[in-house]
Formats: sequence, C-alpha cells, structure tokens
Amino acid sequence: MTEVSPTQRPLTSTDVAHLISASFGPHTRVRDTGPLTGGGYATVWWASLDDDRRVVLKVAPPAGTPLLRYERGLCAAEADYFRLVADRAPEVPTPVVLHHGADAAYGEWLVTTMLPGRSLSDLAGAGVAGDDGPARHDLGAALAAVHRITGDRFGYDGDRPSGSTWRAALTAMLDALLADASDWDVRLPFSPERLHTLVDRHADVLDEVRRPALLHFDCWDGNVLAAPDADGRLRLRGLVDGERFLYGDPLLDLVSPLLYRRVEDDPEHPLLRGYRAAAAEPLLLDASARRRLGLYRLHLYLLMTVEMPSRGMTARTHPGRHARLTSLLDEEIAALATS
Repeated sequence: MTEVSPTQRPLTSTDVAHLISASFGPHTRVRDTGPLTGGGYATVWWASLDDDRRVVLKVAPPAGTPLLRYERGLCAAEADYFRLVADRAPEVPTPVVLHHGADAAYGEWLVTTMLPGRSLSDLAGAGVAGDDGPARHDLGAALAAVHRITGDRFGYDGDRPSGSTWRAALTAMLDALLADASDWDVRLPFSPERLHTLVDRHADVLDEVRRPALLHFDCWDGNVLAAPDADGRLRLRGLVDGERFLYGDPLLDLVSPLLYRRVEDDPEHPLLRGYRAAAAEPLLLDASARRRLGLYRLHLYLLMTVEMPSRGMTARTHPGRHARLTSLLDEEIAALATS
C-alpha cells in the first residue's frame, strides 16, 4: 500500500474534474484520470481530457499544514521555475504551465502538460532494460543549460532563506533547517554550534561562488523522465518537480542526481560528461569543489532527516532511513572537520 504523507491532500476523480473545469472552463471535460505516485509533498494526478490533451494536476498541501520553512509557496515557485526555464533555456524539456489557480476550498494547484517517459526510479524498479547512461548524459547537459541562467540574489525567492552572498544564503538555509529540527523535535547527530563551526571553517570556498546560478536542486531519479530511443538507449524526456529551485553554486545540483554517492569520486560519470560538454565554464572537481560538495551533501542529508516528521516518518517507523541518514551525516561531518 502506498504511504500518504500528511502534506498530501486526499483527492478523488470528481475533485480532479472540478479543478480541471476551474482551470480551463466548463467546456473541458476529463475522460480518465488517476494518481501519480513517487513524491511525498504535493498530491499529483494525471488526467486525459476530451480535447486529447494529457495533463498533470498538482495540488498543494491544505492551508495550515505544518511545513518546513523553505517549503512556503512551492506551488507558485514551480510555475515560476518552468516558465523561466522555458524562456531562458528552451532546450531543456520541462512541462508547460497551463494554469496556476487557487480557491478557498482546494487551496492552490498547478496544471501542466504531461511529458512522455517514465522516471529513472520507476524504470529501474520495473526492471526496464536499457542503458540509462545517455539519459544521464542528457541530464548533465540540461543542468548546464539551466545553470547559465543568473538570478539577482543567492538562495530562495520570496521571504525564504536567501542572502547577498552564497555563504550567507547557505548559512540561512542551514539555520532554517536547524530551526525546523527544533520545532519538530528531530534529534540530530551534531549540535548547531558544530554545524556553524564547519561552515565557518569552509567559508573561503563558499566565497569563491560569486554568480547565483539557477538550480533545480531536486534532480534525484524520481524527477528525471526518460524513454528508449530507436536503439533502445534511454534518453532524457523531461525534468519535473522544479518547485524547490534556488540560486547558488552549480555544484549543488550535482548532489541529488547521484544520491548517496560522491560525484567527485566518479569524474567520468555520464552526468559529468554531459555537463562538461554543454557547460559555459569548466567543471572543476578540485580541492575547493570537494569541500563545497561535502557541505552540500551535509545540507541535503540534513534536509532529508528534518523533513521526516512532516512526511509522517519517524526513527521508529522508518529506522532504516533514519539510520542511513545519520550515518551519512556523521561521515560528512567527519570529512569536513579534517579537510
């Protein structure tokens, strides 16, 4: 049975039909619809319309749902991200925003086109044969294109953690997660003081980042769509779930695609080859980059730990996940303390 996160609003096919009508008018009807699984934040359904379009409906958590600090306004943020990428990096396959709406009964929702393909995680779970190296090479090239877009500040948009420098923004992002951990009574394997000491220790390499590049941030396999080409090789068909975007160091975007791995230890990975082929600037995995990547993994594992209660997970109900994240946090803390 698929687990449902407390942030996910229950929907029925009737609800979906109502929101599609609210988006496109009463003349548009739903032929068929069903839920899309794999995420743990918003509620996502697909719908086949009577005009032969296939769309994706994403409904934000109900008003008043406890969220992490950086998760405010993610539905609008996702619409902004897709529109920005479509305008500034049209070669990157992202959904087209068809409608962004809100009302008192359903809250906020987003309707986009439905891209072809299946996520890399779904394909792997289904045992679909095919070399996914080309899709990962394509993803690297797509990220390089996105990274050519520059923002006017570091961090998130709106009133979420940000800063005039990358060091200030990353510190604000980490502090917000520490505050969330306190609110949710999440036990961490280090103190806030320990984390601040590590950031201060590596402030010099953070200060080397002077351009706020647009980052997707959440490019794990579940958000990367692929499909076989004529030769049976999996190729990139879409990059979805852009609501967690921010501006910062492009290296941050190389952590989620190789989740639980160290990208710097595999310099010939297809993702990196694709990135180098399309990047506007050389991709250096030198000592400075390695230190920054360690901080970014620490940030990601901290986020994944802190978000557990808001998704209905605890160390007791999901001991394997909690133990793994604790071990990874310990490893990154130890490595950063000696580098």
